[in-house]
Amino acid sequence: MKAIIIDDEKRARRILYTLIEEECTEIATIYEASNLVEGVKIIKQEQPDVVFLDIEMPNHSGLQILEFFKNEVINFQIIFTTAYGHHAIEAFKLSAIDYLLKPIDVEEIKNAVSKALINKEELSIKEKLQNLERNFQQLALNKIALDIPKGILFVSHEDILYLEADGVYTKVVLKSGKTELICKTLKHFTDQLENKPLFYKPHRSYLINLKYMNELVKKDGLHVVMQNNKTIPIARDRKDAFLEMVNRIF
Repeated sequence: MKAIIIDDEKRARRILYTLIEEECTEIATIYEASNLVEGVKIIKQEQPDVVFLDIEMPNHSGLQILEFFKNEVINFQIIFTTAYGHHAIEAFKLSAIDYLLKPIDVEEIKNAVSKALINKEELSIKEKLQNLERNFQQLALNKIALDIPKGILFVSHEDILYLEADGVYTKVVLKSGKTELICKTLKHFTDQLENKPLFYKPHRSYLINLKYMNELVKKDGLHVVMQNNKTIPIARDRKDAFLEMVNRIF
């Protein structure tokens, strides 16, 4: 058997390479690629039996692999390697697509490769991948994806108190009391949530969840006090629009 590891992180590739080499003796040849385009090129040239595929990579997500095989038969098995949380794992399970959760467990990789051997002749992988994409889209309907050091955190809109600009970063303050510092601007999240009635931008530095407003204070301007007692200013040029929105909704 032949396999390829597609992952943008060199260290992750080396760890997985060693695990496969030591624990999966059925695999005689292992290729590596640091991005999806390079990986697809190797797949088409070398015809591996198993593709170990990371999802979150620069330029192309691992989920986009179907785009490179639109009119071709996919005759390899895919095992996703992921640092995603338990909510996203449900998407894999519902799609009957195999996955390895980072850090990768020895027994899990052996079981995944064994299943890939059994399913080698099964040609329904395209349908499974399409189902996986749909499941991730469904997951995203009421959640946002936060890039954190260990992977991606999927957070329900209901669990967000407010978002605060911090230079080119954004502080996402959660109902649980935790704060996640995300390497994306507030505009990124404002654009993503602009059609969600739960969220309102009262100030250029804040995007708040209206559900968690506790008090409106008219002192030295207009301020809203959130559930965690954080006081957030209402910009002067947004004061009238904010009060109109409050009267309309509440």
